[in-house]
Amino acid sequence: MKKVRSFIVGSAILTVTTGAVMSSPLVTFGQNESAGKGGFGQRARMHRFSGGGAPLISIALKHRSELNLSNEQVAGLEKIRTHYQDQSAPLHQQVRGIEGEISQLRQQSPANLIQIKEKIEQSEKFRSELRYLREEALENGKSILTAAQKDQLKSLVGSEHREFRKRQGPTPKQS
Repeated sequence: MKKVRSFIVGSAILTVTTGAVMSSPLVTFGQNESAGKGGFGQRARMHRFSGGGAPLISIALKHRSELNLSNEQVAGLEKIRTHYQDQSAPLHQQVRGIEGEISQLRQQSPANLIQIKEKIEQSEKFRSELRYLREEALENGKSILTAAQKDQLKSLVGSEHREFRKRQGPTPKQS
């Protein structure tokens, strides 16, 4: 029984420590800068940069004239974006609430690691649902575009990304 309890406590400590380190602004910045091609850090940065929601949909709507979107395509993309935002807002609120609870639990001395682990797992379920909703919105958005529009959108995203990086200044060298 002692070994099981020791294992659970050790796992909880490792989970909390890893979560704290990985959510640190410096680590996140380093990961985002070194993410390279298509990594999660890059997607997260692009997500913030392009206005939230389903960023490719927002970019497509922003560039509707360059993409020659029809009125039906614009209406469809706006409907997908609104649906995504309506579904994701309560989940984001849940995650923020749970993260607040985790923060409160960490302030206790000694911290109840079992409760912290349960809250982390609860938070991850909501994050998983958010990720799925985003993927669903993106796939639905892509289904509205023609192949040529998808190619042009990729080009627009690349150029917006390069402009964003220029405005951010040079990337610190990684050692």
